[in-house]
Amino acid sequence: MKNLFSNHLKTGLRNIWRNRSTNAVSIFGLSIGLASGLLIFLLVSYLFSFNRYHAKADRTFWIVTDILEEQPQHLDVTPRPMGDVLRREYPFVESAVRLNNIFGAVISIPVSESEIRKSGPSKKFEESRNICFTEPEFFQVFDSKWLAGRPKRALAEPNTVVLSRKYAEKYFGTSQAIGKVLRFENKLNLTVTGVIENPPSSSQLRYDILISYASIPGFYNDPNMLSTWAEPSTMCWVALKKGAAAHELAKSLSDITHKYYNAADAKKYHFAVIPLSEMFHAPGFGGAPRPILYALIVIGICLVVASCVNFINITTAQAMRRSKEVGVRKSLGSSRRQLIGQFITEIALLCLIAFAIALVITQLNLPMLNGALSMLRADISIMDLLRPNALAWFVLMIVSVIILAGFYPSAIISGFNPVAALKGKLSSQKAGKVSVRKGLVVVQFVITQVFLIAVIVMSAQVKYLKSADLGFNREEILTVKIPGGNMTRQQTFSEQLGKIKGVEQVALGAEPPMSQMHASEPFSYNHRPEKEKFTIKLRIGDMNFAPLFGLKILAGQNFTSNDSTRNETLVNEAMVKQLGLANPGEILGKSITIWGKDKTIVGVVKNFNLDGLRAGIQPAAIFNDHQLNGMAAVKINSRSRSQTLGEIEKTWNATYPEHVYHADFLDDRIEQFYQTENILLGLIQVFSFIALVIGCLGLYGLVTFMAASRSKEIGVRKVLGASQAQLLWIFGREFATLLLIAFLLAAPLGWFFMNNWLAGYAYKVNLGPWVFGLTIGIVAMVTAVTIGFQSVKAAKMNPVRSLRDD
Repeated sequence: MKNLFSNHLKTGLRNIWRNRSTNAVSIFGLSIGLASGLLIFLLVSYLFSFNRYHAKADRTFWIVTDILEEQPQHLDVTPRPMGDVLRREYPFVESAVRLNNIFGAVISIPVSESEIRKSGPSKKFEESRNICFTEPEFFQVFDSKWLAGRPKRALAEPNTVVLSRKYAEKYFGTSQAIGKVLRFENKLNLTVTGVIENPPSSSQLRYDILISYASIPGFYNDPNMLSTWAEPSTMCWVALKKGAAAHELAKSLSDITHKYYNAADAKKYHFAVIPLSEMFHAPGFGGAPRPILYALIVIGICLVVASCVNFINITTAQAMRRSKEVGVRKSLGSSRRQLIGQFITEIALLCLIAFAIALVITQLNLPMLNGALSMLRADISIMDLLRPNALAWFVLMIVSVIILAGFYPSAIISGFNPVAALKGKLSSQKAGKVSVRKGLVVVQFVITQVFLIAVIVMSAQVKYLKSADLGFNREEILTVKIPGGNMTRQQTFSEQLGKIKGVEQVALGAEPPMSQMHASEPFSYNHRPEKEKFTIKLRIGDMNFAPLFGLKILAGQNFTSNDSTRNETLVNEAMVKQLGLANPGEILGKSITIWGKDKTIVGVVKNFNLDGLRAGIQPAAIFNDHQLNGMAAVKINSRSRSQTLGEIEKTWNATYPEHVYHADFLDDRIEQFYQTENILLGLIQVFSFIALVIGCLGLYGLVTFMAASRSKEIGVRKVLGASQAQLLWIFGREFATLLLIAFLLAAPLGWFFMNNWLAGYAYKVNLGPWVFGLTIGIVAMVTAVTIGFQSVKAAKMNPVRSLRDD
């Protein structure tokens, strides 16, 4: 047995080398498909691993809030007392933790006057999204490796902070940071009471700066802040005791609603639980919804199957070249079983070589994949395949591919009739049915065309998203972050900016018209006792806000001054329509009550987009409230951009020396709305190109087989006077039929998938006939180029060569 395998191995290596050109094509196609499958597997495996490494992950739940109004709101936060109530009043709760994200803050290192003279002013850092307020229970619910400090006491007192190792080294040059002091937002001095290891990339709770939750009342100067149920504003997780069920927690949330809210609010607020392991996949909250991950798995399988189909086509296309070898082996007594063993060994060798190359291709492309996922700090590695579950899947994949790609060609080749094989009179039926091969090519065509439809539609939609009229001016507008609260300082900064050459307009506000801030606010209209059934989006801006962004006044006027005590407001057309008013003029002079204040409506602006083009236009109001200003919008002259930007930063540093300068162009901020679409489009473009390459190789295999199996027919036709064009039509007709059949299958599939994808957008391109016409046109052109050379070669062949055996 050992000698037999050794003989198969030696013979297989010789045959692989003898047919190295064709085998190189086979290996290339298979390795490209396998590398694609491996990359997708590693990506999906990484995304499915989020938040699962915590020891209590299987009994930890995230509490979210649904506000049930005419326009329901789904919030990732709860009222502040929720976590404390669950800890104190429900014995099945092991622990609960509250956490407040901080979306932007300045951290500085306090220094004495002598140190300033010695080494300069204090270091300042702007931090965002990796900083939070939280409780000591955070380290009971979630796993963290402690390098210094006491987990149970580290965040128990106000004005304390725990740092990750990376940020301890960033601020102090060492991880030995216990007792050192940070200054937070130029208000609080925070003492470092703990240092933890850097959070892994597979965690959503990737915080490097954790400030004690008890610091919140002092920071916001509101001693009652932690006891109010009025506004959901803090994230909450609950770890249940072993044996406790999720439905107990769900019931307790219902009990809490009725206990702490009046009857009207109890109907409005609904609290739901999401398992920690599902947090990253939760619709509306998570970054990787399960349908997208399942779609990636299907794509990976399709690419692997397509590469196997291509491998089968090319391998069986070589069958007739080896017919005499098979005839000799059978004449000398080789059984079919031995022949299958020989050919399976050869194909297994080819597959293993392809797998080795696929691993190299995967490793070379991982930096690019990790770069595309930089917002997740992805660190996907080829070594992830050595994990037990991944290794089992990888071995299964190798065996499956060898069986899938090897059994059919081996069975066909080993089944040749020895007499017919030695005479060179094998028919195409004996060398693998043409109908099977055509079916395999149709499968490849279908996969390729579905990918192309996706690329065409997604490219058109992304282009539309980036070029659509958003209802406001977005060009050459710089948004500069400014500290809130001090109106005098803000006004001084605005006036100084206006004096800079190249600055055309300056406006103060909180956010640009289109912003990632999605919060909606309840309100009452015209002194009605009840709040309206819908909420409104708010934008904060002064009297220069509407002119700078080009918001068109349809009725009434703009703010008459920058005096926010006048309580003036602008509303959009959508709000007028939602209130059931016939024309914009009817709303002028009326009031809306929000946050306990009456605001008089002085103008109606034309609708503008607030949240990107996924959502439709929503009711909105613009307030002038300098206490909420956090941005200066600067319209600049593009001809002196670089010089103007330098002057703006210089003015900032003179006005706010204790803060960190941060500015973005509005176009760049809007581009962030479509980050997901850009990533998806990039992936689908890569996959489509791979599918097209694999499909071309499959076509090459089929046209090679057809040329060999129909060589005598072509010779007879040439002898009888057929022209070269007529002979080329034999091949063209065959492939045109396959292309059309594949299109009839791919078109409805592509329409179904892309129509569902576009359904998530309020504004979208039309999925018209042009998409399918362009798809079949591209595939037809690629097909013609692929089969052209081999077809011409077959048509030009001397008929004597193909007919001499007869």
